[in-house]
Amino acid sequence: MSESVIPSAESLVAMRDGVIGQMQFARNYTLDLLANVPDSLWIAIPPGGSSHFAWQVGHLAVAQYGLMLFRQRGRSEGDLELMPGWLRKKFGKGTKPSSDPAENPSREELLACLERIHLEAMAVLPTLSAEHLAEPTEMPYAAFPIKLGALLFCPLHESIHAGQIGMLRRLHGLDPIR
Repeated sequence: MSESVIPSAESLVAMRDGVIGQMQFARNYTLDLLANVPDSLWIAIPPGGSSHFAWQVGHLAVAQYGLMLFRQRGRSEGDLELMPGWLRKKFGKGTKPSSDPAENPSREELLACLERIHLEAMAVLPTLSAEHLAEPTEMPYAAFPIKLGALLFCPLHESIHAGQIGMLRRLHGLDPIR
């Protein structure tokens, strides 16, 4: 898409508001997929698989922080507590899951990180102005090479990984939720 096709200010704000709803839907679906996964499968990589539930959750937390917080406002005071360095190092793009319990944070710790980042993002997004959303950004983004594009990519990314979580459920012999 050409950089010259940037939406109007009114459209930018409407799309921002749509992203909030899409992200909430995607996150609720992800959490539904994870709700009844037994602890014994949390870090188990199934035969034929290349990931586990813990890695998916950690990766989603890192991605949401990057796309909806860091790319929007830069690093803020308190971000090291919100998204500690170990989280990015273990679950960022290009990392590989480990089934070693000593190398993985607890389920509770990962889910708490995911929730903290999500709550912060949902608080920040409504404050982003049309002017801010129209500022250029780097890949990854969806549709537009602007900060709104990074926001648009986040629920898409979450949905892709929700599909992977659904596949992990099936590979482990768990029932689908829908």
